[in-house]
Amino acid sequence: MKLHKTLVILGAAGAALMAATAAHAYDGQKYAKDAAITMEQASQIALQAVPGASITDRELEREKGGSGLRYSFDLKTPQGEREVGVDASTGKVLEDSVEGANKD
Repeated sequence: MKLHKTLVILGAAGAALMAATAAHAYDGQKYAKDAAITMEQASQIALQAVPGASITDRELEREKGGSGLRYSFDLKTPQGEREVGVDASTGKVLEDSVEGANKD
């Protein structure tokens, strides 16, 4: 019985660790080593660009403009959805646009 309780506890701890790790994963994380700023820093920049918004999706991608590596954020606002792009090298906001019916 003692072994069973230990296995249950270890299983629960492993599941919690996997959930926490998945929560911090994002598309394009493989490019993070090439970025001068972190996802957390870029997230703060995006939220400052659109006050009162919350991030619903995030990714790091290679895309034309700026340094060629950018963080892209989908933001939810009371007025609707927006997309904000932040240069992964400089932290400059490269895009701040309203998401419409033809969203990617």
